[in-house]
Amino acid sequence: MLIFLLGIGILVLGHFTYGKVIEHILAPDDRKTPALTRGDGVDFIVLPSWKNMLIQLLNIAGVGPVIGVILGIRFGAEVFLIIPIGNVLGGAVHDFASGMMSLRHNGVNLPGMIRDSLGRKTASLFALFMTFLLLLVVAVFINIPANLVDGLAPKTSLFWPAVILIFLYYILATLFPVDKIIGRVYPIFGGLLLASTFALLLAILWHYSFTDKELFLATPELQQKFLAFRQDNPILPTLFVTIACGIMSGFHATQSPIVARTMASEREARATYYGMMIAEGVIAMIWAGGSYIIYNLNPGLFTVAPTKVLPEIVTFFLGSHLGTLTILGVIILAITSGDTAMRSLRLSLAELFSIDQRSLKNRLLLCLPLIAVVSFLLYWSNQDAASFNFLWNYFAWGNQVLAAFTLIATSIWLWRERKNGWVTLLPGIFITFIVATFILWTSPAHKGPTGFGLPLHTAYLLGGAIALLWGSWGYWRGHHCPAPRPPQNNP
Repeated sequence: MLIFLLGIGILVLGHFTYGKVIEHILAPDDRKTPALTRGDGVDFIVLPSWKNMLIQLLNIAGVGPVIGVILGIRFGAEVFLIIPIGNVLGGAVHDFASGMMSLRHNGVNLPGMIRDSLGRKTASLFALFMTFLLLLVVAVFINIPANLVDGLAPKTSLFWPAVILIFLYYILATLFPVDKIIGRVYPIFGGLLLASTFALLLAILWHYSFTDKELFLATPELQQKFLAFRQDNPILPTLFVTIACGIMSGFHATQSPIVARTMASEREARATYYGMMIAEGVIAMIWAGGSYIIYNLNPGLFTVAPTKVLPEIVTFFLGSHLGTLTILGVIILAITSGDTAMRSLRLSLAELFSIDQRSLKNRLLLCLPLIAVVSFLLYWSNQDAASFNFLWNYFAWGNQVLAAFTLIATSIWLWRERKNGWVTLLPGIFITFIVATFILWTSPAHKGPTGFGLPLHTAYLLGGAIALLWGSWGYWRGHHCPAPRPPQNNP
């Protein structure tokens, strides 16, 4: 229990200490925001700061801080420290810096940030990669909540009806102005998420205080399972691909511009970006605590799919009725990341092709090909379990590729602004090492997706070299390549 509470304490303390340090470097001020200078009634709209915070939290907190940590806690109790330290020094900095860069560049989307820092050719390749990844996100974040809905009614198949309803909601949330659907339903969704998460935390503390103080003491059987799991899944690099949301996630940088376009003041940025990533870390810690206890009480669940372990956790701690409400909160986590992933696709494509988004017709024309591709991915991924696992595995490491690019891009921007770029470069080098090592090491022989399948130590050496070269290039570019012309006010 001590390490669990210590981890939550690190997150809270980090927000008020290191978060302040990063705020001092990024220096949000009173200049006019994109919502004020480019208001279009669709994407550039001033929303209250509390709504922006909830929208950002729900945008970034997909199933990762729940499903990801149910799997990730299988690495052992070290996760209770890795999550908060990685969050404070890496993930929250990533979100804050990318959000501020978007604010200072007219609400530009992630490909635009990459273009300004890394050049047009790199940005073009990056935009293709990001588009593919976000299409996977939309498909995955329809599949997972639909499966959870299906599990709520074991005697009736609700999967495909749930898929259709969720996808229709995504389409509407993508097409309509941000204040019409997202701005209205997210406060309700956010309240349910926070209430269910807080209820789980209270239940964990209650069981520990009044039922069994050894709940967090791993049994010999569980310790053996931890060791066996780590043999097949080394903490470096696998943990940081398994638990992206909660530690660091490149997907978040695709979401930051959505809120950058609805802020009335830059001074909201630390609470909205750094603070909401810290909040996601707290959510991840609570679910990690619940998962750890369940595995300790029932080690047989250790090899069960995380989506099957989830009902066991909520039923044990909260009972069937409140547990069902909590599962609805998890479903909301997935849905409120999938809808804005699709919206981010529309915004990025509109920016790339300079298509005005004030017209519903233009928004619909951009969405039609997205709808077609996602429909195909949904059909294909549900033909068998292997197809869905393919989507999930490539989303997992592709997500961290986005983080590596985002952190290098923000470092270059900071140095060009004569600010401290090391705060983003160092976590950028680390996550580059993680993703490069993972791709070089992983393979079906290592029980992972297709990669190069190199020995782990060889992958470490090559991954480290790639990370250092990538970081060195970013340092050189930030100090020796001039910034491009000021961004144009494209739609």
